Parts: sequence; C-alpha cells; structure tokens
Amino acid sequence: MLKQTEGSRAVAETVSYCRPEVIAAYPISPQTHFVEELSRLVKSGALKPCEYVNVESEFAAMSMCIGASAAGARTYTATASQGLLYMVEALYNASGLGLPIVMTVANRAIGAPINIWNDHSDTMSQRDSGWIQLYARDNQEAADLHPQAFRLAEELSLPVMVCMDGFVLTHAWERIEVPEQTEVDAFLPPYEPRQVLDPEEPVSIGAMVGPDAFTEVRYLAHAKQMQALEAIPRIAEEFREVFGRSSGGLVHPYACEDAETIVVVLGSVFGTVCDVVDEMRERGVRIGALAITSFRPFPLEAVRTVLGGARQVVVLERALAVGIGGIVSANVRTALSGIQLAGHTVIAGLGGRPITKESLHRLFDDAIAGRLEPLTFLDLNTELVERELARMAKTRRSGPSAENILRDVGSNR
Repeated sequence: MLKQTEGSRAVAETVSYCRPEVIAAYPISPQTHFVEELSRLVKSGALKPCEYVNVESEFAAMSMCIGASAAGARTYTATASQGLLYMVEALYNASGLGLPIVMTVANRAIGAPINIWNDHSDTMSQRDSGWIQLYARDNQEAADLHPQAFRLAEELSLPVMVCMDGFVLTHAWERIEVPEQTEVDAFLPPYEPRQVLDPEEPVSIGAMVGPDAFTEVRYLAHAKQMQALEAIPRIAEEFREVFGRSSGGLVHPYACEDAETIVVVLGSVFGTVCDVVDEMRERGVRIGALAITSFRPFPLEAVRTVLGGARQVVVLERALAVGIGGIVSANVRTALSGIQLAGHTVIAGLGGRPITKESLHRLFDDAIAGRLEPLTFLDLNTELVERELARMAKTRRSGPSAENILRDVGSNR
C-alpha cells in the first residue's frame, strides 16, 4: 500500500507485519517513534500475540531480547547512539549465542560532546560485534530490509542490525510502499528456532569455553557471516519476486560501468551523491557511485568487481576512526588488494553536518584534478581548529575544547 508516512512509522508498521512475539522497548532519540508506534499497535490489538516490555535501560532491552529469543520467540528492539553503547556487553552475548534478534538502529553521533544528530559513529563502533549490519539508502529500503532481516536472522541464527540515518530518514515524511500482511506472510515463514530452551530437553547456553575450543567457536561465527554473503542477495531476489521491487542485497552501483572515479558511501547520502554524479556526467565527467548495503559481512568480491576498473576511489565516511581516519576505507582497501588505483578517504557529515551538493561538486572536482589528499575532512573550519590548537599550546589549562569551539563559533556570528 502506497502511503504518505514518516520513515519510523513505515518501519514500525512493517515490523508489525513480521509478527514479532516480544518487543523490548527503551526510547532514545531519534529511535523513539519506532517503539511508540509499535506500542500503539500492540495496545490496539493490531499486533498480537505480542509481549511489549518497557524496560529500564538499553542494556535491559537487549538482555530481554536474549532471554526471549533463547526461549523461542521472534524478537525485536530498536536503539541509537549512547543506547547502543549501553548494550555492548549484551550485543556480544546475542551474537555469540547465535540468537536471531532483529534491531533497528537510528544512526546518531556518540559523545562526548553530546550530539543527537546523524552520523554512523554508533554502529561503526560495533562493526565487529558479530551482528550482521545492513544500511538503508532511503526509507523505502529501510522498511523493506526488515522482513529480509528476519528471514536472514532466522535462517542463519544470527542477529541483524538494520541501520537507517537518524532524523534524515527516521523523521522524514514521504511516499512509501508499505507492505500488506499477506505479502509479508508469503515471504517470511513462521519462526522455527534452531535452538530453544525447553524444560523437556534441558540444555546449557553461554557456557565457559577455554583455549582448547574458543578459536573454533569464533571461527564458526565468522563462517556463518560468510554464509550470509550468499544468503543476502538470494533473499533480496526472493523479496523482489514477492513484492515487485528491488531492495537490499550486498551493494548498489550507480553509473559505474565506464566510471574512472567511483564514490563509495553507506546510507542516505547516496541519493545526494547520485544527483551530483548525474550533473557531472552532463559535463562529460566519467564518475559513478557505489552504495554498500551489507557492511557486515563485508562483500569483498562484489566491491572489487565494481571498483576494479576505476582509476580512483573516493570513500565518503560518516564516522571517524580517531588516530587513523577511515573505517569503510580500510575494508575497501582490503577488497582492492593488488589493484593499483588512487584511494581517498573523506570524513563528512559528522554530528549531522549537512553534506551539500555544492561541497560534493568541489570535492569530486578536486579528486579528478588530483588535488585531493589521502585523508580529507569535508567542510572543515580550519580557522576554528587552528585557534583551539594555538590556545592549547599557549596554556596547559586551556579548558575543554568543545566549549571553547562553541564560544568561538558564537563570537563569529
């Protein structure tokens, strides 16, 4: 059904059609609208049978999901930013136990300093936690990824994060094709857990494993993620057959067939990048874009296939690995091992800073002209940074940088 709706509500409605039996909820912006809408659906009786549990923290939310999933229930939760960090210990337990929990993450910066706007710092910090990570390009794909996430999670018995940009997508109203219950039922079979706590057949889960077997257990976790590389495109194709539209998969190339320069991105900025690619193509510039949907597992072969014929690659990052620079870039370099081409890492959009077409045009022109550094911070205010560095060098008690920067910004207005 095509309707004008908010991204969060489209996702919540789609999740409800996946028939979750337990939802653990703890609100945090910009995730709150997911659990609010699901609460309304449970209370109204539109989603039943479902146990909706208001918990006291994000750690409790994931702990509740672990218990519910281990008991054989289809389980869902959502979080963002500091909430995801509060879950960390339980995140590793969920993946280590092989529990097929699905969680939406409304991507948001992590502090300090405090910031509620969008970047990918939160989920990137948990890229090695053992969860599959799927990044949505738009709200249609954000909704569509959830039935696929449940299929994938339950087929492989692995937890899945569906990552969508906070506020940029979660709070945007647009026309979205929200699926019908019959369509989701045709695509997503009833949950049959691979492992379940049963009083009639008692087992232990989460037992201590010593050095004699720990490597093998971790290898099996890796092997299951490698299986996901085959399952993700297959499930996306089955989704297309049922719903009549393409969503999900491993990667999405755009105008890459003859491109000499290819821009690699995750998430909603892909649309803006494609607009700039179109405008530059009109000038005769051979440029393309590649969106990576599956960041974990990372699709090395698919990325290598798309990028291998280019002369240079620009990776647009929405998170910063302090002390080294790029996160996605490191994975892209692994995919391109042995292929000689110029590579550039661009840190952009941190803490919700707009990534404009004007800035992207300048950035891509610099890349094509050979003026781009290996590591670039898009639209960095160097005057502010240099002023703070000088202040820090002048006196040991220079004060907190965040507050100093805010004062400097205020004085310039």
